Amino acid sequence: MPSAPPPGDPAPPDGALPESALKALGRNGFGVYVHVPYCAHRCGYCDFNTYVDDTGAAASYADAAIAEIRLAARVLTEPPPADTVFFGGGTPTLLPPADLARILAAVRDELGLRPGAEVTTEANPETLTPEVLHDLRAAGFTRISLGMQSAVPHVLTTLERRHTPGRAADCVTWARAAGFERISLDLIYGTPGESDDDWRASLDAVLDADPGHVSAYALTVEPGTRLHASGATVDGDVQASRYETADDLLSRAGYGWYEISNWARTGADRCRHNELYWRDGDWWGVGPGAHSHVGGVRWWNVRLPREHAAALAAGRSPAQARETLDDETRRVERVLLGIRLAGGHPVADLDGAGPAQADALADEGLLDKSALHDRQRLVLTRRGRLLADAVVIRLLP
Repeated sequence: MPSAPPPGDPAPPDGALPESALKALGRNGFGVYVHVPYCAHRCGYCDFNTYVDDTGAAASYADAAIAEIRLAARVLTEPPPADTVFFGGGTPTLLPPADLARILAAVRDELGLRPGAEVTTEANPETLTPEVLHDLRAAGFTRISLGMQSAVPHVLTTLERRHTPGRAADCVTWARAAGFERISLDLIYGTPGESDDDWRASLDAVLDADPGHVSAYALTVEPGTRLHASGATVDGDVQASRYETADDLLSRAGYGWYEISNWARTGADRCRHNELYWRDGDWWGVGPGAHSHVGGVRWWNVRLPREHAAALAAGRSPAQARETLDDETRRVERVLLGIRLAGGHPVADLDGAGPAQADALADEGLLDKSALHDRQRLVLTRRGRLLADAVVIRLLP
């Protein structure tokens, strides 16, 4: 089973937010996340809040999502137009394009979309066809994020991914033909049984496909997954080496890292929705298990799709619980997330022994000395990226 959220405080049935949160809404951007919790098959490494749709429940998902979007419009009263919309999962493209289009239209009609808004959907390669991509682009989607994971058959088998190795590259070609200018390929490294040559083959396949954006994540074997039950383990040293290989090859090919696990050809190719998370923005999370944040108030929805739909049908918020973040928690989270970015984070957000620790970390080669002294920014070196969690622990004693 996926990990459970914290208990939190009771959430009001109508979803109402404090006036202070509403006044702060949108200061660092506003986005909408739509969690589609259904998959045709649950992969063995997956710890997300997802469900195999073997009863046809996904057919009614769009109606529940639209009901929550209307709730969001009532609660936020005068929300700023959304800068970004991101459909994640699960497998959003398991739904018919017409359902995704209806949900996006509800965001546009009820909350508003800023001109030039980024609208992303994640997609598993096996769910896409040229026709589906054409329909998504016509509906207003501007960006596709493809879960490629690997180009090597035995690695895909270990991960329980069902697409063929070349399918993701085909999807990139189809997406371009459909008019998508923003395309991402997502990889996983460090899978048990993956060799150095396997990882290079996956990177070469990505470079041949030539997307504007690449994400690469180290595999985590989460308790409760089939991969964990199999006794699988990962090697941290091997994963560090794979990260360095990715950074080398992608950099030579013209991609620049802008967040620890993400590279883009240009600033326009970056995922603006994820940048909103890393820069302490606000977002409303739609769907079962989705998390939201507005003006220092964070809440999370009930996890089961039937409970989510039932709450909305009864006119109630589907929020399970929430918490109000104090100033210190917000400061800690700003440092924790901001330091992941290539532009770094202001030293001024540190207190106590933090600045002295920053100097020590720079001497150890984990923070960029010139950025620290010349621009008063906490910027990770590549070695620092590999040890980012340890760096943050020392900066926030």
